[in-house]
Amino acid sequence: MDIYEKYIGQVFDNRYRIDALIGVGGMAVVYKAVDLLMRRIVAVKILKDEIAADSAAVKRFINESKAVAMLSHPNIVNIYDVSVRDNVKYIVMEYIEGITLKNYMNRREVLSLKETIGYSMQILRALEHAHKKGIVHRDIKPQNIMLLRDGVIKVMDFGIAKLPNAETVTMTDKAIGTVYYISPEQASGDEIDSRCDLYSLGVLMYEMATGRLPFDADSPVSVALMQVNDAAELPRSINSKIPQGLEQIIMRAMEKDPALRYQNAEQMLDCLEKLKENPAVVFKPKTSEKIKKFFATKLPFGRMSRSMLPIVLGVFTPFFIVFCISGVYIFSHVFNNSSIKDYETIDVENFVGATYTKELEDWFKNSQYFKLSEIEYKYTDTVPEGEIMSQYPSADESKKVLAGKQFCNVKLIVSGGEQNVKLDDYSLVDYRLAISRLHANKIKCTVTNQASNIYEQGVVIKTVPRSGSLVKAGDTVEIVVSRGSAGADRYMPELVGKNEVAALITMAQNKLRVGKVTYEKSDKPMGVVISQSIEKDTAVYNFSVVDFVVSGGKAYGETEPDPDETKDTKPKESTKEPETTEPRQTADSTSDNSSSSSTDPNPIGTEDVTTSSDTKEPVPSDITDIEDTKEPNVIDPKDKKPNGDFNV
Repeated sequence: MDIYEKYIGQVFDNRYRIDALIGVGGMAVVYKAVDLLMRRIVAVKILKDEIAADSAAVKRFINESKAVAMLSHPNIVNIYDVSVRDNVKYIVMEYIEGITLKNYMNRREVLSLKETIGYSMQILRALEHAHKKGIVHRDIKPQNIMLLRDGVIKVMDFGIAKLPNAETVTMTDKAIGTVYYISPEQASGDEIDSRCDLYSLGVLMYEMATGRLPFDADSPVSVALMQVNDAAELPRSINSKIPQGLEQIIMRAMEKDPALRYQNAEQMLDCLEKLKENPAVVFKPKTSEKIKKFFATKLPFGRMSRSMLPIVLGVFTPFFIVFCISGVYIFSHVFNNSSIKDYETIDVENFVGATYTKELEDWFKNSQYFKLSEIEYKYTDTVPEGEIMSQYPSADESKKVLAGKQFCNVKLIVSGGEQNVKLDDYSLVDYRLAISRLHANKIKCTVTNQASNIYEQGVVIKTVPRSGSLVKAGDTVEIVVSRGSAGADRYMPELVGKNEVAALITMAQNKLRVGKVTYEKSDKPMGVVISQSIEKDTAVYNFSVVDFVVSGGKAYGETEPDPDETKDTKPKESTKEPETTEPRQTADSTSDNSSSSSTDPNPIGTEDVTTSSDTKEPVPSDITDIEDTKEPNVIDPKDKKPNGDFNV
């Protein structure tokens, strides 16, 4: 372990101070660090020295940063910065205070139904977001999932992810995921898509619900073969407390044939939602799935080829003929035993306007002519609850019946009164989406803002009343929304007129984040800030993002004159810009540069402009030396109330 502690105390790129060792993995070492510029705790993932020269390992390292840079979701770990220099290669990511789901499962052995459903739904939301971006994780396992103290799930390690329209990591023994969780198509080397992640999640749910893996053997090769060929033992035979609905979801996700699985994360998430609302729910398999299973597993000759079709038809045709003859005989026998004169023609009774009661139900049971075939409830605020709104067949229609044997089947549409809606769980959902969904159910809502160090700005912390409560159309629900990190309210400092380094330091002192930095031709001295996206003295919260424009000087964007045009003229004063003050390119202008992207993937876009390696004037390694020169621009909340809350 000592060889991994050599970085403790070092400062990378004059910005990231390594404080402690968190853990050691197969390819990288993770440290707890401090971002001196942004003043926040981060995790730094450093590629091990012994494999830093391995091109495949470096490619996987870069692949992870590219994948996560495309994603932004509360259930996926965030990446802030990447460096792939020759001496050290590291990724700076969100620091998470929690444990891996694997460690939690080892402690608990078997998770409760609530935990299994809750964690699985969060993982599915992360996968749904990634799959919509064209990214397949390919290594879903409990070791790659972090569990926070408040129950929030974070999916991480996209090192072997399949990216859209890009070359991905070669499928080697280090890039196929853990054999205990890989899909059959991964184990056999077939083409994969997003459904392989759903298979891996099915295995993970199996382990959470039963405390055991579905397939285990002495060697990884044997486990991989079992993933391809063997059927898993039913979860309820291991743990009888598992609801049938959960077993159905797990086994469908673990189907060997991807066509028989859930086709996307949204389908699987919908089934888990129904199971969460009603643990006794039982799902009916689709007819097409039954047929596919029959021809794939039940027939002794497996799947039929075209050459087998005549033989099969020859075998089944006689049986079909006998079946038809028997049907005609039975029908004729039953029909002949019933005399035409026994049938009666009756008029259908009118039930509309009556109240559906136990007495009416008993009347149908004792009737010789009518049978209640179906009751459908419709919610309405215009018809009293229990009153029959319509019926089929309608009143005064004529029907032929055979008393006590053949009945007139009646369907009743009954008022369910005002609709009671079960309030969904909107935590971690963008507040605007929550408002839209509530309005769709004709529920009014108000928004209350609350500071939070856990929930990102703009997401729902909770609702009042809480999720699971019954509300009616027209009721009002309070949505509590995170306004970002807690702390003293402040006002935007003046950046205009400062040089670029001084502006960055001022923002760091005021806990503000650098957004997009652009350069423009200006009469102002080169490197001086000429405008900012948030005006001075505007109320802001901690870590608000600020864009600003920097002067590139009077000659910014101009080209050198052609030497051939000026060789016979009087020499003019040089207009070439000093190299020490050449403006930096923005993140947007470098995104298409293939050479720079190979060494600096820029996973989070414009945040790279805050790093000292991008600035021409070096940021002091010890920012605390400068802090005493100017007090942070913190305003007492009593003096002026900020106006940065979310409003509907």
